Amino acid sequence: MDKRSKLLAVLFTIMGVFSLLSFSIPLTSYQKEDNNVLSLAENFLYEVRTDGNAQSYVQKLETLSKKELKLALQSDDEKTAFWLNIYNSFVQYLLKNNPELYENRSSFFSDELFTIAGKEMSLDDVEHGMLRHSKIKVSYGYLNKPFPGNFEKQFRVNKVDWRIHFALNCGAKSCPPIAFYEADQINQQLRTAATVYLEQNVEYVKEDNIVVVPRVMDWFRADFGGKKGVVEILKDYLIIPRKADPSVTYNDYNWKLSLNNYK
Repeated sequence: MDKRSKLLAVLFTIMGVFSLLSFSIPLTSYQKEDNNVLSLAENFLYEVRTDGNAQSYVQKLETLSKKELKLALQSDDEKTAFWLNIYNSFVQYLLKNNPELYENRSSFFSDELFTIAGKEMSLDDVEHGMLRHSKIKVSYGYLNKPFPGNFEKQFRVNKVDWRIHFALNCGAKSCPPIAFYEADQINQQLRTAATVYLEQNVEYVKEDNIVVVPRVMDWFRADFGGKKGVVEILKDYLIIPRKADPSVTYNDYNWKLSLNNYK
């Protein structure tokens, strides 16, 4: 990591403390040299954000060799940062170029619309295959794919981290803001992203002993450990009191298209 990158990493950690204000390095001020696979994903997001030459990164990611990808994605931290940046970048890239794709959201997420290292992929492949360890999309997170492909098995994370749901931006208004994710900072970044989103989207009604939480905690309930797990997360993140034992309900999700939601 060069001197500038180290400085930015330190700044990111400091910024994480002030989670109510921001939780990412401004994308308009960050770009690395294209010296490895992780840098390609990071710079792709930068180019999309700044309306730069994103198409060149689409081509670079497409022509990567699987060997290069394997060498770069050794740990879950590396895989998580890479696939988060890939997902968030392609959502923005595709919808900026063709917002009509969002009119059929099912196809938008499930169709193979881009290529990574020679493998045609969909957004669902990235979210549920790579980042959720081959989960079946409509199973609330309780079921795994019985026969995931070799590419998916090779490059997916080993363990599901529920915090990714507060880092993935699918283009909807209810999605969390897009941030830049870096492998050596990913744990702090995800904790900060989760903290900010939960603080802004959870309502605890003490007098009724009810807590209203984001709808994604219902859609992917197994990732969060069910309702009991949700309550424990809210306590751990100081969203509700430690002694609270509320009923859990879920808020509505706003699917209105909202691009350029960066932090």
